[in-house]
Amino acid sequence: MADSEHSPSPNCWAACTSFSRTRKGIFLLAEMVLCLLIVICYSASRVTGYLTVPVLELVLAGLFFAIFMLNIHHQIELINWPWSDFFRGLIASVLFFITALITVIKYVDAQSMVGGVLGLVAAFLFAYDAYSTFQAQRSRHTPAATESPDGPS
Repeated sequence: MADSEHSPSPNCWAACTSFSRTRKGIFLLAEMVLCLLIVICYSASRVTGYLTVPVLELVLAGLFFAIFMLNIHHQIELINWPWSDFFRGLIASVLFFITALITVIKYVDAQSMVGGVLGLVAAFLFAYDAYSTFQAQRSRHTPAATESPDGPS
């Protein structure tokens, strides 16, 4: 039973390392690290009420990382994964922008300021991720022909 074919660990690790080297993998890992740093900053400050956005986005980025890493998006075709990822990034960028601005303007302790600045960085990172996902989705789309194959009538 020492057969490496039955052990899922090397295959899972290889899939994780190979996906984390792709552009999407780097975006998702950066989003998870940034969200974790924001959670640490907000939990150390007086703005614990704003922990919902980074925790939710940390979980969603981890979920999408696992889905794309394990190629589940090719197996479950009921959901349009690129559009789901686009809306995840778009909504996250708006929510991070709003909560980071409120945190930077309203609170004065150092932890909330660092969390707010990291939140603004996260807003731009999520927005760029949504933009690149949209551009990739748009480049895959081919427009339908407007003329008949017989030529103009």
